[in-house]
Amino acid sequence: MKYSTGKYAKFISDRSGMEFPYNEQMTEWNGSVVHISEFETKQPQLDPRKPPIEPQALKNARPDRTEPQQVFVSDNVFGASGFLQGVSSVGHVTVTTS
Repeated sequence: MKYSTGKYAKFISDRSGMEFPYNEQMTEWNGSVVHISEFETKQPQLDPRKPPIEPQALKNARPDRTEPQQVFVSDNVFGASGFLQGVSSVGHVTVTTS
C-alpha cells in the first residue's frame, strides 16, 4: 500500500493539543503522538532491573573434618642436654618421672 507523503498535512499533538506539520510527529513509549519538541523518552525508573542473584550454598560442599588428637613423646625423654624432647598437639600432656 502506498501512502501520501504528508507534505502539507498537519496533525494534532496528544500532549499540547497544538497543530504541527505531519512530518514532525513522533510516537512516545506510551503510544502518544507528539511533536519532536515535546518528545520525552521513557524514564528508567519505569523498568527497574532485577536484583542480582546471590549464591546461597557451595556446590559439592563437605562438612569439616575432625582430626584425632595426637601426642608423640620419644623413648629418650631427657636428651643429653637435659631438655625435654617431644612433639605434641593442642591438649594437656602430663609427664611424670620416677
